[in-house]
Amino acid sequence: MKVMVDRGNADILKDRAFITQFFAKAMPDAFRGLNHKNVGYLISLRNKYGVENLFDRDAYYKRIDVIPTSLALAQAALESGWGKSRFAREANNLFGHWTYSGVGLLPQNRNIGKTHMIRIFASLQKSVNSYMLNLNTNEAYKAFRDKRLKARENDKKFGGMEGASTMINYSELKEEYIKMLKEMIIQNNLLVFDR
Repeated sequence: MKVMVDRGNADILKDRAFITQFFAKAMPDAFRGLNHKNVGYLISLRNKYGVENLFDRDAYYKRIDVIPTSLALAQAALESGWGKSRFAREANNLFGHWTYSGVGLLPQNRNIGKTHMIRIFASLQKSVNSYMLNLNTNEAYKAFRDKRLKARENDKKFGGMEGASTMINYSELKEEYIKMLKEMIIQNNLLVFDR
């Protein structure tokens, strides 16, 4: 699992490095004479990360950043029962992602009136990547991104415990979920995986 989290974070760092290089080259020229291939890639990143203004460097930096490894490991373990849940086994879904597309696994204990299904992923890596993109883009995790950015700007550590404290919207359990996440991180010594 750690290998997949590392791979997902490496992809995010590549996107972040592109943003850094793009804006370092573009700023002095005030965006004149930009390379069409680079602008095309910037457009794809804007779409992927849900950035409104194509040339808003700060918005990219806020959304394109790594997820603490200990947080990802703890959430995968909690949401998938250490990979033993039906969702993990039949849908490669480690993080309990829902879908409303009509294509997915029907939850066995879904409440009457609910229409969600459990999203099916082609691979476990795609599940991890989707989870990371979810934390980096979904409005429900704005506090996560704000706290991560503030830590980075102040040269402070932002690890799993800091990230866990912002996961109030990840589960219907709210505060209890945060407590469970933090206990999972501590009891399994997952902080050793945060750089």
